[in-house]
Amino acid sequence: MDRPRERLSTHTPSALTARELLAVLLGSGAAGRSSLDLASEVLIRYGGSLRRLGAADPRELATAPGIGPARACALVAAFELGRRATAEPARRSDRIRGPRDVFLRLGQMLRDRKQEEFWAIYLNTQNRILSERRITVGLLNSSLVHPREVFAPAIAHAAASCILAHNHPSGDPEPSPEDLEVTVQLVESGRLIGIPVRDHIVLGDGSFVSLLERGLLLPTLSEQLRTRGGSDRS
Repeated sequence: MDRPRERLSTHTPSALTARELLAVLLGSGAAGRSSLDLASEVLIRYGGSLRRLGAADPRELATAPGIGPARACALVAAFELGRRATAEPARRSDRIRGPRDVFLRLGQMLRDRKQEEFWAIYLNTQNRILSERRITVGLLNSSLVHPREVFAPAIAHAAASCILAHNHPSGDPEPSPEDLEVTVQLVESGRLIGIPVRDHIVLGDGSFVSLLERGLLLPTLSEQLRTRGGSDRS
């Protein structure tokens, strides 16, 4: 059998198995095992799932026999490049026409993140993207997402409006009470300074929820929440 690198040089990449492609990334074997042996062991460790492997933390990967920090970092970098390449066609469009554009832009990149990441996309008057920024990493709540962190870049870029987005690591995009609370805070802050929040998109695994489409992104959003809270207590 040809070695993986030799096969890659003489065949198209799609002709190689996942095991062979991993072996190319690993480069060489260790402790009497070939690179193919190591690749097999890594795949078995993650249940044969490339997606699970791609979501692994480099420190966790480094503990696998024969891998170590350098190879773990190479694997993590390769999967991250793949995610960015997948998202790139959507990123060629610099205009946001609706929530699906936000999902196409950020959903693939954030799909396997183990923590919530809160992003803001800043738009001009034609809904063209001026900038986008990751605001926080971690559980989403109003104490962590401060309006200053969201709107200071908007002012710096002279943005006409902004769109908020964050992922749910569970894969379920259904908005939580904390999501709604953060949205209330930021919608009202944006209204006060004249930079409206156009939408807040919750990104799941292959799906998303737009708070605008749900009818929650309205001037009466805070009143809706207060009413909901009152009905829950009755």
